[in-house]
Amino acid sequence: MIGAWLAQRKTPAIYAAFNRHDLKAVLANFADDVTFVFPGDVRTSGVHIGKEAVGRWFERFFEQFPTLRFTVHRVTVANLFDLVGNNVVATRWDVEVVNRDGWQGQNSGVTVTTLRGGKAVHIQDFIFDTGPAFRTAWSEA
Repeated sequence: MIGAWLAQRKTPAIYAAFNRHDLKAVLANFADDVTFVFPGDVRTSGVHIGKEAVGRWFERFFEQFPTLRFTVHRVTVANLFDLVGNNVVATRWDVEVVNRDGWQGQNSGVTVTTLRGGKAVHIQDFIFDTGPAFRTAWSEA
């Protein structure tokens, strides 16, 4: 239960680090062998393996979106009685962005994160709109 409570409390703080572009704080929550799966058909889509590769992905993300604001609506954990930080966390969020070209947009999604010992080992984003607006946000329209 303590692990589940910590995951629910810690998740909004991680999204606040995204909003600040605080790469160090974000990466502190990832295991060295983390896998990140990003949807869509833009150059950053796909599977990114390892903390270094995922760190490079987030560097590009922060460069592409100098202004972003995640709003966390719900954090749900699979195992309420987790004591050691091995769990699955689902986070429902909205994001408002301004990309490096000045384009403004918003999107919604769910991120599912598998934790081992309190560190993320697998992260997968499920984003509501991966169509034309998504590609425009990534400067690929």
